[in-house]
Amino acid sequence: MDFQPSPEPDAGIEFFVISEKGNIPNSHLPVILYRNTFPQDSPDLADLIEGRFRENGWTNAWRDGVYSFHHYHSTTHEVLGVFRGSATLNLGGEGGRFVEVVSGDVVVIPAGVAHKCLSCSGDFMVVGAYPGGKEPDLLRDDPGDREQADRNLPLVPLPPTDPVHGDGGPLNHRWLHAGGQEG
Repeated sequence: MDFQPSPEPDAGIEFFVISEKGNIPNSHLPVILYRNTFPQDSPDLADLIEGRFRENGWTNAWRDGVYSFHHYHSTTHEVLGVFRGSATLNLGGEGGRFVEVVSGDVVVIPAGVAHKCLSCSGDFMVVGAYPGGKEPDLLRDDPGDREQADRNLPLVPLPPTDPVHGDGGPLNHRWLHAGGQEG
């Protein structure tokens, strides 16, 4: 791909940790929000985003919106690259953090962190993918789901690469610093 992300690895990047909330485990690993990562005027932004994710080992990609209910994955981390429209996402469950995303933004969601689309433009679409092409489960704010998550989450390895920057990207540095396990 011809696209190269900003040479400043932390330029336009936000990191925040969302703590446990009831039946939602969330994570000690920070959510990573890459602002204006991909050029909005790209002729096929979805292909550009998906290609970048694939180059960096984040596969099993799909294209759609984000569910309008709180959900999380206990078997893998997830990346969402916005290729059309805008949305307000709720990260962390009820009382969590609201994040505005627009075309060109990327959100890396650690395993266990709940996410939901609160509102969006009619054309809102993302490319989603998983490190190593892992298959995600779909869990909700439910005691039975929490028991499953508590068994699965310790087994989820850190991804070997950042979905945007590849080897040695901000994800690798921040997640290792947060006490993640190399996998």
